This record gives sequence, structure tokens and C-alpha cells, in this order.
Amino acid sequence: MGCDTEVEREQIDKYEFNTADKRIAVYPSPEPDSPIVYINTFEGEGDNVYRALENMDNPAFTLVAVSGLKWEHDMAPWDIPPLSKKSTPCIGGTDDYLQLLREEIMPRAEKMADGVSWRGLAGYSLAGLFTVYSLYRTDLFSRIASVSGSLWFPGLMDYITSHEMKRIPDCVYFSLGDLERRTRKPCLKTVQENTERIRSFYAGHGIDTFFQLNPGNHFKNADQRTAAGISWILNRQVKAALACRASILERLDRGELPIDKPGNKYPYDAGTKFANKNCVRKSI
Repeated sequence: MGCDTEVEREQIDKYEFNTADKRIAVYPSPEPDSPIVYINTFEGEGDNVYRALENMDNPAFTLVAVSGLKWEHDMAPWDIPPLSKKSTPCIGGTDDYLQLLREEIMPRAEKMADGVSWRGLAGYSLAGLFTVYSLYRTDLFSRIASVSGSLWFPGLMDYITSHEMKRIPDCVYFSLGDLERRTRKPCLKTVQENTERIRSFYAGHGIDTFFQLNPGNHFKNADQRTAAGISWILNRQVKAALACRASILERLDRGELPIDKPGNKYPYDAGTKFANKNCVRKSI
């Protein structure tokens, strides 16, 4: 699908390569078997998002930023006419781009990562729409972040409620600016309503979801908002595990877990040889 350039190593610990007119930047994890998160973005914004993530409390991860996109083709699931006289029509090419991502970009990028524990997908605006649509077209991603996603897209709600996901995600993050729905374009006015409806629809099907409403319009703090969404999906399992651990320790301290009694050895599985409370605390 295109000629590749040689892989280049840059001083900021980033690899880059080209394929099919796309520019891919890989920010490798310092640890093996880490999560890998893909973002579709504009040239150079991968650096901004990565720097923002470095200033947040996250587990080790690999970030892959894809730029050089034909936004109205690569990120649009189907055709829609221009929203105004000055805008460009969307020509649905998401399935073509997903094939490129799956067959060329991901195998190449993941050779630069020392093992992958799980894959995530994040994106802003039309790329946020792409993250949601991808759940119905591929099982590659277990966590997604739709940041200021174009979930106003005509026909999206009907599509979501009438199709099945290829894989039920572990968690889904949504965010918007609180001024995004305040626009003269009738189609765009539905963005917050649709985002909240989709979030509720997913939550009703048992999917772990979160919706963050940020101050500002669609264009405010895009890099920071994207990093916040990625940080949420990176930390979700870690934070849940820590909360569970804290809860167990609190109940132990309050004497609500009578683990000293035979047949009640929580949190061990049935049949596990019991030691003492200190061993329980160390094991979790």
C-alpha cells in the first residue's frame, strides 16, 4: 500500500517510519509487556500528547501516533454531505484505513515494543468517532478514549443500536467541552446529547464507561484532553485493583473478614492453606 522509509531513532526516544503516505511515531515503553495505545492525530501532536502523559501518573506504556491522515476519508465511516458551503464532504473510508492499520502499521509498530499486554485506541474529533466505530469493525482494541468525538455524525446512533461489537471493551472514556453543543450548525448541536446517550447505552450493557465534561469549546486544550483520556484508560485497571486492595485491608483492620476461622479464608480460594493475617496483607 506504499513505500516504507528506514526506521529512524530520535533523541527523544521515538521511532518513526512512513507507509502509505502516513507518518507513524512510536514512543516505546521502558518496560516489557506494557499496554500500547494508538492515536490518530495531526503531524507533531503525538509529541505534545506524549509530553502531557509524561507529566501524569501512569503505568509504563507505548504510544503510537499516526498522522498524515485524510481526515474526511480515513476517519469517516460513511459518506455525508458538507455541513456548510465551506466544509468538505466526508467520504467513508474508515474500513480501508482500518485495514492499513491492522495489516501494515500495527505489525511494524509493535516490533518496536517489547511485548504488548493490551491495545488501546484514542482520538480527538473525527478520530474520536473512529474509536467508537472501530469497536464494531475489529476486535483489536480492548480500551478506547473518544475525546471531543464527532458523535454527532448522522446515522451513528442507529448504527450503534443495530450492530454488535466485535469485542466488548474493558472500558470506554468519553469527554467533551461544555461549549461544543453551542453552535449554529444543527447537526453539531447534538454532540453532547449523542455522547451521553451512547455512554448510557454502553453502561446499560455492562461496559465500564466514564464521561468527562471539560470547560471550553471543541478546540480548547486538545492535547491535554487527549492525554487525560489516555491516562484514564491506562490507569483504569490499576486504580480498580488498588481500590479493591484498599477495601480488603480496611475490612481486615475492622475485623469484618474473619479469616482466622476455618472455612472462611477470604481472599484466598477454597482449599488454600491458611497462614495468618500478616500473610494475607502481604499477598494483596
